[in-house]
Amino acid sequence: MHDIPSGAAFWIALLQIIGIDIVLSGDNAVVIALASRGLPPAQRRRAVLLGTGAAIAMRVVLALMAAALMSYPGLKLAGGLLLLWIGVSLLRPQGSEGGHDGPTSTTLAGAVRTILVADVAMSLDNVVGIAAAAKGSALLLILGLAISIPLIIFSSAVLLRLMDRYPVIIVIGAALLGYVAAEMMVTDGLMRDWLTATVPYVHRVAPVLGALLVVIVGKWLAARLPAPAHEVPLAAPGGGQTDTHKEREQ
Repeated sequence: MHDIPSGAAFWIALLQIIGIDIVLSGDNAVVIALASRGLPPAQRRRAVLLGTGAAIAMRVVLALMAAALMSYPGLKLAGGLLLLWIGVSLLRPQGSEGGHDGPTSTTLAGAVRTILVADVAMSLDNVVGIAAAAKGSALLLILGLAISIPLIIFSSAVLLRLMDRYPVIIVIGAALLGYVAAEMMVTDGLMRDWLTATVPYVHRVAPVLGALLVVIVGKWLAARLPAPAHEVPLAAPGGGQTDTHKEREQ
């Protein structure tokens, strides 16, 4: 690594890293909140703390390896496809059949795993800027990213409360993942030049189409899934109106 900047250069570089990560924190806060919403309230805070810590650590590693990573064609394309899948899966009803290992997990480990995977996919396109601002200093990189942790945790906690009250935020969050995913994919070295020459406005159109694709496919799949196991409609005695049976905790 290079020498650590001194004096004003150190503080300027540190502020640049924090600023870049603040911009990224909006997307990551959405992922953390979406992935944690299926957990009991008592476990949500642990998921936010563990997921954020793991995501920051992984971002440090990615930033240190940024130059080598971004030189591989197809990496952004793979990350974008992964984000599309995560965005679609987040629209599944909580507790739906087969959903225990999905992005909206009902287990702490599953939520943390989703947060980490999504953060890695979303950060590939941005760690280059963070690494450049650090000017080769591992200390600056780690310090700047660590300072951003409280912001991400606070944003995630606020979003979790809002999602409980306004479920439409979940759809907006999933659409955001689709937008970011498509934006990444069209800038991948494997297809960037061809797409730009063939579809001049692809960089404007693709993100919007990505957001729409996630919402449409996610809603369509959600409508085809069976009712969650903890909300099974039961016929009332005498053929009257049905009630919803809440499955007891084992």
